[in-house]
Amino acid sequence: MARVLKRSKATIHRELKRNYFSDPCLPKCDGYYGASAHRKAADRRARQRKLIRYPQLRECVVEPLKNGWTPEQIGNRIIYEGAMVRVRQETIYRYIYSQEGLAEELWWYLPAYRMCRWPRRARKRRAPKFDRDFSILNRPDDVAYRRHFRHWEGDLMLFKQVLGQLNVTSLVERISRFTVLLENPNKRTKPVMGKIKNAVRYLPHLARKSITFDRGTEFVSWPHLQAEIRTQTWFCDPSSPCKKAPSRIPTAGFGNGFPASATSRQSQITN
Repeated sequence: MARVLKRSKATIHRELKRNYFSDPCLPKCDGYYGASAHRKAADRRARQRKLIRYPQLRECVVEPLKNGWTPEQIGNRIIYEGAMVRVRQETIYRYIYSQEGLAEELWWYLPAYRMCRWPRRARKRRAPKFDRDFSILNRPDDVAYRRHFRHWEGDLMLFKQVLGQLNVTSLVERISRFTVLLENPNKRTKPVMGKIKNAVRYLPHLARKSITFDRGTEFVSWPHLQAEIRTQTWFCDPSSPCKKAPSRIPTAGFGNGFPASATSRQSQITN
């Protein structure tokens, strides 16, 4: 079974053990059933919901909601105030339309006054942020096999929430492993990509022919990088950032070497 599903046999064993159906009234029906497993999994997710595990956080969400705030405003306000335990708008919406939220009739305080949430398939699908033509699979052999000093890879390092939204962008040259660290005030794409443009624009064009990123939201402004400094961008496959191995090795080392109370210094590239 594990070989057919291409999963570990420990995963199959754990799934069968925790979702096994047993009823004393129906002794001949004991076994594993998909519908029963799905119901048990939904019950586990409901018990582990963040707004149920943290009553104080739930109060900070429900009170502004009853005062006319939208879930988007509540989630962004919690981030702005620097709270240790945070919640995003999707989590708030899921709580509103859960059994606990429907019992409190929290849907009444939403701007649309909908008792039932629209299904996901009924929503308009957004256009992809990353063009499939720039996939890592389409990179030329000159880039893929690291033949010349001119191709870079970028990654983002995040820190603990106690340090705020501070993060560091690492640019690693694929052959020499020459690394540049750029400090960012937050994870928004404009400041992140702006620092990258300012760092590499002073290099000769032959020394910055391409940069490979993962598909993080901080890199969605990649068209400006190509248009302004004429540096080709490539992207890893979805959910496969490990294909950028050269940039992740120094990133792990730098992350362990940074002191927790100090911020990193921005590395400068001179012509």
